[in-house]
Amino acid sequence: MVVFLGCAVCGGVAMGLIKLTAVSFSYIPDKPVISGLDFELCNAERIALSGANGAGKSTILKIMVGLLQPDGGVVEAFGRVRTKERDFYEVRSRAGLLFQDADDQLFSPTVIEDVRFGPLNQGLSQTNADIKAHQALQIVGLSGFEDRVAHKLSGGEKRLVALATVLAMEPEVLLLDEPTAGLDNKTMARLVGILEDLPQAMVIISHDQNFLKKLVTRRVNLVPT
Repeated sequence: MVVFLGCAVCGGVAMGLIKLTAVSFSYIPDKPVISGLDFELCNAERIALSGANGAGKSTILKIMVGLLQPDGGVVEAFGRVRTKERDFYEVRSRAGLLFQDADDQLFSPTVIEDVRFGPLNQGLSQTNADIKAHQALQIVGLSGFEDRVAHKLSGGEKRLVALATVLAMEPEVLLLDEPTAGLDNKTMARLVGILEDLPQAMVIISHDQNFLKKLVTRRVNLVPT
């Protein structure tokens, strides 16, 4: 069981984007992974979410976008309390989750089909979805990869394509689960440069402390009780 320490309250002119209040969650009854979690992400913040393996870090990101429903507590996102599945449709459009395993995010025959899937799901026309997809691929430095088969790419290239699938939806928040996993130093440096230039608020899970030092504005730790 864990509790969440070090949460901050958005103050001044900062805008609260995602707020969790007294949230609890368990995969097995009577064995909570998260207990009494309080957290708030403000506009322009880049928060490192830290803790030991099994502390519930990935679980928290999934709760934020409604992929998991908490046992108790309140989830607020973009100014509204979210409780039902349909409440989270908007949240998933405005908060982009990068999964820990890029293969969980890539399922289409080609790169362009993967990247434009999100914009199409948002209701954009094929033409506009393609524009957003090309722009996202340009941001991550993969222009020209449109017709490549995603599952034949290198691990680093897959990770960047997965990020492009998120960026194509132009989210206000990025939730990044181990974004540097399996990356070589060159690709990691490239990823840092990409993320540094993005305006979105972020919650980042990573065991790479050097990577976090270059990006985050605040660290929050999950600790065992």
